[in-house]
Amino acid sequence: MRNLIRRPVKRRAEPPPPTRANETTPLRPWQIRDRCFPVTRRGLDPVEIRAFLHQVADELTVAQTALVAVQEENVRIKDALRAWQSAQFAQRHYR
Repeated sequence: MRNLIRRPVKRRAEPPPPTRANETTPLRPWQIRDRCFPVTRRGLDPVEIRAFLHQVADELTVAQTALVAVQEENVRIKDALRAWQSAQFAQRHYR
């Protein structure tokens, strides 16, 4: 009888289960910051969880920024190498 008297609890929408597409897409910092975990009676401290998620998101931001810089440098070096190789080929070929 007690279960009939209780008010229904509003539950947050569960995130969709991971699929192959979600597993291959990289996490973005905002996804980490916005992630919510259900709070239980003897659960973890939500403040600590939120602080940890912000720390992870900040580190991910730094890593992704560094990755973009390295990829741009890689393209620049490859272009310079191609130009050098073309110049070397032209010098040897037309002698």
